[in-house]
Amino acid sequence: MADAAPRGYGWPLSPRPRVVTPYDPPDQRWQSGHRGVDLAASAGSSVLAAGSGTVSFAGDVGGKPVVSIRHADGLLTTYEPVDAIVSKGQTVTRGQVIGTVTSGHAGCPTTTCLHWGARRGSGSSAVYLNPLALVDAVRVRLKPVGTVAN
Repeated sequence: MADAAPRGYGWPLSPRPRVVTPYDPPDQRWQSGHRGVDLAASAGSSVLAAGSGTVSFAGDVGGKPVVSIRHADGLLTTYEPVDAIVSKGQTVTRGQVIGTVTSGHAGCPTTTCLHWGARRGSGSSAVYLNPLALVDAVRVRLKPVGTVAN
């Protein structure tokens, strides 16, 4: 397994949740896709900051409650739908409760789930990342090319 995940991040739910919708980025930035993962959760479950940082947003986006945290390494993690107990400008630490999961995430294949996203940059320079890479949940396997001599 490759060890390329940034350090200092953890799961936003405890215990480790089941991934119900995987990361599925579009081929082109303007196309539709799934720029995060959906994690199975129960309504009212505590949502944890995946890493230490500063709350950059806590409020509604398109009628959905969202929390975003800017981390020291430049990464922005986003959690929705989350009824926030934190506010913009507040400093949080990894594992700190930032709110609770609410129902209503469109496209969730289970009754309730948490959408967790990660990106670097903003606007036209934004690069979305698979948040599972933050917790070493993405396995990289190398396949030998050709034959191996004995």
